[in-house]
Formats: sequence, C-alpha cells, structure tokens
Amino acid sequence: MSAGADAVSAGVLSLSYRLNIDGVRRVVADARIEESLLTVLRERLGVTAVKDACEQGRCGSCSVLLDDRLVLACTVLAADAVDARVVTVAGLGAGGPAADIQAAFLAHGAVQCGFCTPGMVVAVTDLLGRRPGADEDEIRDALAGNVCRCTGYGRIIAAVRDVQASRAQAAATTGTVRWTNGA
Repeated sequence: MSAGADAVSAGVLSLSYRLNIDGVRRVVADARIEESLLTVLRERLGVTAVKDACEQGRCGSCSVLLDDRLVLACTVLAADAVDARVVTVAGLGAGGPAADIQAAFLAHGAVQCGFCTPGMVVAVTDLLGRRPGADEDEIRDALAGNVCRCTGYGRIIAAVRDVQASRAQAAATTGTVRWTNGA
C-alpha cells in the first residue's frame, strides 16, 4: 500500500499544492487539509516573519495580505490560499511598500519586543493602501485587531501619522501615490 493510501485508510487526508508567498511559488507537500496558513508558513515553509501567538484570531501577530486583503493566517486554511497571493511582512520590506512604515516604527520607538511588529506593519500597509488619509480614529480601528503589550499604541500611531505626512508630501512633490493595495 502506498503512503497516500495508508494516510487515507488511517483517516488522514494529505495533499500537495503550491502557494505564492511573497511572489515566490512554494510547494507544500504531504499537507493536511486542516492546516492553517500560519502553520504552513511557519512550520512547513520556514516563513518565521509571520508570528504565532494566539492561534485564535485575537492578537494580529500573524497578519498577512491574501489577494490584497488583510487576514489572520491562523484563521485561514492553507489550502484556501492556493492560487492566491500571500504577502507577509518579509514581502513588504527591504525597499518595498512598507519600508517607510518599518523605518517610522523604528524612529518613533514603536518597536520594543518586536513580536507584534510584523502584524502591525502588515495592518498599517493595508490601511494606508485603502485609506491613505485615515484619521486617528480610523488608524486605531484598523489596529484594533493587533495586540501590543509593550508600547501601548501612542508611538505606533505617531509612526503611522509620520508615514502619512511623508507620503502626502512626496505625492504633492511628484504627483504620484506611492502604493495602494487595490482595495
């Protein structure tokens, strides 16, 4: 009997599929149908920039963009992400659309332990892609699903406001918008 047949007879369904993670097609082999996107990213593909804190959709540390929509990777089945674009904080930084957000977090001391930071950066990227001129209440609402126990949110909001001001000034100077998420 083959390994696949053994798995089926044992009541475990395994499959293989490809995911598009940060623009790179990655193969997930011998996957279980019930695995979350978070589990597959971290444990099968080694994408540790996506953090694992609550696994219940309550903390936001596993925030990613799935086809330009902000989602919590712990609440999405990995198999549901087949044929979708998954963008993690690693795919946003290093000169990407969130480089200025990351720099502002550092400049404003909005990073302490750093555990919530990847999810926060993804959430801010999503917000500013949809609502570049979001006011403070909208920023707070957008970050409500991301828990930070170290800084509170004052420094994070100051960092976001700084990014907004910098992007607005750049847009006024160049006449172009830096990045939108298509939402």
